[in-house]
Amino acid sequence: MMRSLTALRHLPGRAGLRSGRCGAVHAQHRCCAGVGHPLSALSEDEEMLRDSAERFAKEILAPHVQAMDQKGAMSKEIVDAMFEQGLMGIEVPAEMGGVDLNFTAACLAIEEVAKVDPAVSALMDIHNTLLVTAFKRYGSQELQQQYLPRLAADTVGSFCLSEPNSGSDAFALKTKAVRDGSDWVLDGGKCWISNSLEAGVFVVFANADPSKGHRGITAFVVDVDNKGLQIGKKEDKLGIRASSTCELVLEGCRVPNEAVLGEVGQGYKIAIELLNEGRIGIGAQMVGLAQGAFDYAMRYMVTRKEFGQSIADFQGMQFQYARARMEIEAARLLVFNAARLKESGKPFVLEAAMAKLKASEVAQDVSSQCIDWLGGVGFTKEFLAEKYYRDAKIGTIYEGTSNIQLQTIGKGVRALYSE
Repeated sequence: MMRSLTALRHLPGRAGLRSGRCGAVHAQHRCCAGVGHPLSALSEDEEMLRDSAERFAKEILAPHVQAMDQKGAMSKEIVDAMFEQGLMGIEVPAEMGGVDLNFTAACLAIEEVAKVDPAVSALMDIHNTLLVTAFKRYGSQELQQQYLPRLAADTVGSFCLSEPNSGSDAFALKTKAVRDGSDWVLDGGKCWISNSLEAGVFVVFANADPSKGHRGITAFVVDVDNKGLQIGKKEDKLGIRASSTCELVLEGCRVPNEAVLGEVGQGYKIAIELLNEGRIGIGAQMVGLAQGAFDYAMRYMVTRKEFGQSIADFQGMQFQYARARMEIEAARLLVFNAARLKESGKPFVLEAAMAKLKASEVAQDVSSQCIDWLGGVGFTKEFLAEKYYRDAKIGTIYEGTSNIQLQTIGKGVRALYSE
């Protein structure tokens, strides 16, 4: 039986995992991110979380992966297990029931879970990097007290921004919020909403003053049992099929003024800042996917014999997987760099876009090669190689398409050079 991170915090010498960690742990975090030390060096806490996520993925998640993919549905048992193992409250303060670790730790866990199932990793990534961060950074004290303990214990969160006519141009959204006494009434529709079937709470973006354009956009907290919220059509997707993606319908969705997340008119700023960070999480997911596909193919190749030897021993094959492994590590280091910059309070938008773009491209390239390396069996659903390939495609689309990342990088680079 696996021990959860909550239990591990109570082991001798593990008091530092709670809020108010000892100075030695803080010093170790600074050392890991400092000049002259490996970019991928981890603190003891980060290593513990990574190892716990790895055990969860291999021992609990792995037996369910193919069945969930075939059904196109997330197992409640898996969601419950993620909460039990502390994987849904990585950055939630300890006094609110969370693990109280940092952003890099969340990325490490996202990568480990993605090695086994990118669909489950997607749910966990969105929940940790978007929803938990949203409440921690922008929520009033009342909202934090009401929702952060639930987000760490048993309630999945969902981020509701996209609409049929506002994808990459997210701030062209048409969902409206109208003040009615001390309440707000939301009307409109959302699409491509991840975690929608599992979620107990939604952060919904709506325009409270269309005359101000995107400066009227406001974020609202909506509970799943709100009578004005309906979960619509579920998308039948190519990949990450166990991750629910649905339409949301808001009709007379009434919420109190206290449900405003941040300030009225600051929703566009909240969305941009959250998505900039979320791209690092997607980068971690794609690195994990690439590594998982690579490991899967390598285990097959070392045992598969052709012409009297393992196909992994042919030089032509070695050149291919050597380059693939190099690309995975390059993407991983970009993710690490962006994560460390973010948690140190330094500018990271350019680096986050680079990490997301590179990792998503590497995931597609490596997962495609892995099917080639397995040969005919790689083309069948009996083997997992084709699932990694299908799952990889979403990486260049969600939380900012590749063209959006290139645009962000281009603008960032241009700003470094004055005329």
